[in-house]
Amino acid sequence: MVRQRSIFSLILVVLATFLFSCGSPSVATAPPTYTTAQVSKIKAYVPEIQVVRDRSDELKNLIQEGEWIKVGNFIHGPMAEARLNMTYIIPNLLPPDQSKARQITKDLLTHLVKVDQGASTANSNLALSNYKSAFADVDKFLELIPE
Repeated sequence: MVRQRSIFSLILVVLATFLFSCGSPSVATAPPTYTTAQVSKIKAYVPEIQVVRDRSDELKNLIQEGEWIKVGNFIHGPMAEARLNMTYIIPNLLPPDQSKARQITKDLLTHLVKVDQGASTANSNLALSNYKSAFADVDKFLELIPE
């Protein structure tokens, strides 16, 4: 019985040694970074989004004054262009940021639709609350942009 235990122990030692010797050290991979081509593509679209972001008070004033046709024009004009530019930027972001950016643009669209609904029904409360949310979405998107 003692002899069988020693043979079994020897087999286990040989097997363990073999398994440890076959294993390779894990290679640390560098975190993903932006290429210069990606950064240049992103930077081409950011100024147009920033211009619309800077015009947020203009939309607020139009809603408060009840200029519903101009509100619709602003949503379907500059805001739609900003959203389109966002969709052009998304494929150039890092993979973890792409899913966040897609969700932000979906949320932005939802808020813009509600602002438009508020404009079509002359509901300034609905339009104002979603106006704030829409520009919060733009700010969240701009935070994902690399420096």
